[in-house]
Order: sequence, then C-alpha cells, then structure tokens
Amino acid sequence: MMRRLYLALGLLSLGLGAIGAFLPLLPTVPFLLLAAFFFARGNPAWEKRLLDHPRWGPPIREWRARRAIGRRAKILALVSLAAGAVLTYWTLGAPYYWISLAVLAITGSWIATRPE
Repeated sequence: MMRRLYLALGLLSLGLGAIGAFLPLLPTVPFLLLAAFFFARGNPAWEKRLLDHPRWGPPIREWRARRAIGRRAKILALVSLAAGAVLTYWTLGAPYYWISLAVLAITGSWIATRPE
C-alpha cells in the first residue's frame, strides 16, 4: 500500500518537474528531488533512471551528496524570484508585493548560501 502511495507521489512530483522545465516560474529541480525521494521508497528502478538521466541526474546527485546548488541554477532561481516580485508589484500592487519580497528575501538568501 505504501509503495503505491510513494510511487503515485513520485509520478506527481515528476510530472510537476516536467511542467516546470517549460514554465519559467515553476521550479523543476525541487520537484525532481521529491520524485527521487518518493521513487527511492516506491520504485527504486525509477529512482535509478532519474539519477542516471544526463540532464537531471547530476543536480539531484549533487544535492544528495553535498546539499549543493550549481551557480547557474542559483542565478536562475534568484532572477526568477526577483522577476516574480516585480511582476507582483506591477499586477497586484500593495500589499501583495510585500509577500513576494518576503519570499525573495527568505528563499533567495537560503539559495544563495548553499554550496556550489
């Protein structure tokens, strides 16, 4: 029963990660990290396929080994967070852009302090 739940959650996370590869403001790698976590418990063969993927495997392995985020990924994440805050300012205005600024400050500082 639990294996099926983990497999379903892994597939959901993988799907969201795949969508995030094409939508600029939806993150990809965090969903792939979740997918690897769930696949490790629900279907280890799928976890291995994800870890062996030439594009998405290296960031997942780096995160698992050293909790590291690559420089390019850091820059893209911070630029996306800033763009989201600017977009919120232009479209929704006060007080909503304060939420975006808080997310930028908290999440951005956490991302910036991870090893590369």
